[in-house]
Amino acid sequence: MACGFRRSIACQLSRVLDLPPENLIKSISAVPISKKEEVADFQLSVDSLLENNNGHSRPDMQVQATRLAEKLKCDTVVSEISTGQGTVNFKINRELLTKTVLQQVIEDGPKYGLKSELFSDVPQKKIVVEFSSPNVAKKFHVGHLRSTIIGNFIANLKEALGHQVTRINYLGDWGMQFGLLGTGFQLFGYEEKLQSNPLQHLFEVYVQVNKEAADDKSVAKSAREFFQRLELGDMQALALWQKFRDLSIEEYVRIYKRLGVHFDEYSGESFYREKSQEVLKLLDSKGLLQKTIKGTAVVDLSGNSDPSSICTVMRSDGTSLYATRDLAAAIDRMDKYHFDRMIYVTDKGQKKHFQQVFQLLQIMGYDWAERCQHVPFGVVQGMKTRRGDVTFLEDVLNEIQLRMLQNMASVKTTKELENPQETAERVGLAALIIQDFKGLLLSDYQFSWDRVFQSRGDTGVFLQYTHARLHSLEETFGCGYLNDCNTACLQEPQSVSILQHLLRFDEVLYRSSQDLQPRHIVSYLLTLSHLAAVAHKTLHVKDSPPEVAGARLHLFRAVRSVLANGMKLLGITPVCRM
Repeated sequence: MACGFRRSIACQLSRVLDLPPENLIKSISAVPISKKEEVADFQLSVDSLLENNNGHSRPDMQVQATRLAEKLKCDTVVSEISTGQGTVNFKINRELLTKTVLQQVIEDGPKYGLKSELFSDVPQKKIVVEFSSPNVAKKFHVGHLRSTIIGNFIANLKEALGHQVTRINYLGDWGMQFGLLGTGFQLFGYEEKLQSNPLQHLFEVYVQVNKEAADDKSVAKSAREFFQRLELGDMQALALWQKFRDLSIEEYVRIYKRLGVHFDEYSGESFYREKSQEVLKLLDSKGLLQKTIKGTAVVDLSGNSDPSSICTVMRSDGTSLYATRDLAAAIDRMDKYHFDRMIYVTDKGQKKHFQQVFQLLQIMGYDWAERCQHVPFGVVQGMKTRRGDVTFLEDVLNEIQLRMLQNMASVKTTKELENPQETAERVGLAALIIQDFKGLLLSDYQFSWDRVFQSRGDTGVFLQYTHARLHSLEETFGCGYLNDCNTACLQEPQSVSILQHLLRFDEVLYRSSQDLQPRHIVSYLLTLSHLAAVAHKTLHVKDSPPEVAGARLHLFRAVRSVLANGMKLLGITPVCRM
C-alpha cells in the first residue's frame, strides 16, 4: 500500500545503499499535508538509516541527505527528488498518484490501508480482548463506558488486521456485594419490581442494604453468611444469585445493542470460584503462600516483605478474592484459546492489580504471562444529564438522543428522515466517541455536552455531517459519472492535498496498531473531513463538464469510503442522511 509507491522507492534506495528493500520500507514515510505549500509525497529520514547501521558516526545529516539524493534518479514513479532537513524527499508522478490512489481505494474497499507493505510481516495471531466488564446487579455505570468503547475499538482494529479476536465481557458477578444483595433482597426486595425494572430495583436494594450494614452489625454478618452459602454452593442462595445475573445480562445486551457493541463470551468471576481454589493449592505447593495473623493468605512478590508488594489472595474465611479469580481466568483462557496476546481494558486505578496478577502468573511458572497486557485509561469528569449527576449509561444515551434530535430540528438543512431517533443516536454516539478518543487514553478529561455537539470544528457531528453530505452528492449525481475517470482533471491543489492525505491512511492505521491509541485515526479523519469541506466548496460537480464532474465524484467517493472505514474501526456507524 501507499499504493506500492513506498516499495518502489525502497527498491531504488536498496540498490544505492546495498540494503534489502524490506529494511527500508518503514523508514519511508508519507509527508503530512501542509496548508502553506505543496509538499513532497514521501520522505526518507537519513537518521533512520544510521540507526540501522550502528557502526556509523553521525556526520552532518544534511550532507548525507544531499549525497544520497545525488545518487538517486527520477523514473516512471518518482517525478522529483529533493532534500529537506536531514531528509530525502520524493514526489510521485501526479497522474500516476491520482489514478493509483483512487483505483486502490475503490478496489480494496473496507481493506484500504490494511493491505499495506507496512503490515506484510505481521503474522496472524489469536487475540483475546477483555473489556466493558460491568458489575452484575448494578446499573451500567458511565465509568464502564470508556472500557466498552476503547475495547471495542481495539477488537475492531485487530480484527481488521486479520487476527482472530475473541471479545470477552468479564462480569463482576461474584464477591461480597452478592452477600449484601442477597441479604438486602430478603429484607427490602419486591419480586414484581424486580421483574419490571430489574437493575433499577437491585440498585435501590443495594444502596439501602449498604446503609443498614454500616449501622447494624447483624446485617453485615448475615451478608457475610449469605456469601459463604454461595461459595459453598447452597441451592437456594445460588438460585437467587442466578436470577440477578440473568436479568442483568438481558439488560446489558439491550444497552450494548444501542452502542453497536457485541461480545463472543459473557464470562464472569463466578466461573472461577472453584478454579480459584486450585490456584491457591498451586501457590501453596510452590511454597509461595503465607498466612497472616488475621488468617488471610498472601503472596510476597518482592521476596523481602516489602508491604507494597504483598498481594492478598484469600480471605480469612477461605473465600476467594478478585486477584485469585483473575489468575484462574487467565489460566483457563490460555487452555481454551491458546492466545498470543490477551488485552485487559480497564481504568488506570487497576494498574497495580494487573502488575501483580501478571507477576503472580510468572512466579507460578506461566511464562506466557508476558503475552498479557493492560491498556489503562483515565477518568471522565463532569458527565451530568439535565436531571443532575449521572451514574447510568442509559441516561447518557437517552440524553444524547434527545439533545441531538433538538439540534437536528433547529437546523434548516436537516433532511426528512425515516428514523430520526436512530440517526440522532448514531450521530450523538459519534460525538461522544470522538470527544473520548481525541486525546491520550491515559488522560483524564472534563466532559462537556456543548463541546460534544458542536457541528463545526473537530467533532463527531462534523464527521457524520461530512459523510452524509458526500453520500448525498453521490445520490444526486448518480453513479453514471463513475464509470470512467480522467485523472488529468484532478490536478488542482485541493485535489492533490486530498490524494496525498489518502496516501497516508496505512501509516495512521499502523501507528494505532502499534500503540493501540485511537487518536491517530481520529486526527486523520478530522483532517480528511476539513479537506473535503474545502474541496466541496471549490470543486463543483454541478454545472462542470462531464469529464471534470466524473473525476471529482470519483475523488469525493474515495473520501467517503475512507471516512466510513475509519469511523467503523472507531466503533461509529456512519449515517447517510442527516
